[in-house]
Amino acid sequence: KFRNPKYLSILNHLRFYLPEMYPKLHRILFLDDDIVVQKDLTGLWKIDMDGKVNGAVETCFGSFHRYAQYMNFSHPLIKQKFNPKACAWAYGMNFFDLDAWRREKCTEEYHYWQNLNENRTLWKLGTLPPGLITFYSTTKPLDKSWHVLGLGYNPSISMDEIRNAAVVHFNGNMKPWLDIAMNQFKPLWSKYVDFDLEFVQACNFGV
Repeated sequence: KFRNPKYLSILNHLRFYLPEMYPKLHRILFLDDDIVVQKDLTGLWKIDMDGKVNGAVETCFGSFHRYAQYMNFSHPLIKQKFNPKACAWAYGMNFFDLDAWRREKCTEEYHYWQNLNENRTLWKLGTLPPGLITFYSTTKPLDKSWHVLGLGYNPSISMDEIRNAAVVHFNGNMKPWLDIAMNQFKPLWSKYVDFDLEFVQACNFGV
C-alpha cells in the first residue's frame, strides 16, 4: 500500500488547493478520472448550498462508512474533535462553493491536520480521511442519484440505479479499461471511447 501510486501521488492532493488554482471562480465541479457523466450536471448550480463548502453524496448506511472506519478514534485529538458515527461521503463528484471554502479556511484546516498526522497515527493513507476532516460539518448531502459509486468493485449495483444516475463512478480496482473489469458495467465506459484513435489503440485496453 505504501508503494501504491494512488497513495503516493502528490497530484491526488491538488483537490485541496482548488481555490488557489482558480482564484476567480466562485463554484466548481470536481470529477475523478474514473467517472462517466451520463446526464446534464448544470442543475448542481441551482442547489442551495446553505453556506456549506462541499456538496457530496453520503455513503453511510447502518454502521458502514462512518468516520470511525477512517480515523483512529483511540487518538485523543480525533476523539475530541469528531463524531465517530458521522456519515462519510464520496469523493469523485463534488460540488464546491469556493467562496465558502475561502471563508472557512479549509485549505489551512487541511494543512493543520496533515502536519498533526506526520507519523500517520491519526488516519490511514489516501485523500478521503483528510477530506472528511477538512470538510467536517461543512458538507451538504446531495441526492444519491447525482453520484452512483462502486462500479469498480460491487457487482450488485442495479441497472435501474445506474440508469437514473447523473454520474457513475468506477471506484475500486476493476476499472472498465482493464481485463478484470465487470462485463455488465464495461459498456457504460467503452461506448464513449473512440477506438480508432491511434493513441487509444496504443493503450492496449482490456476491451
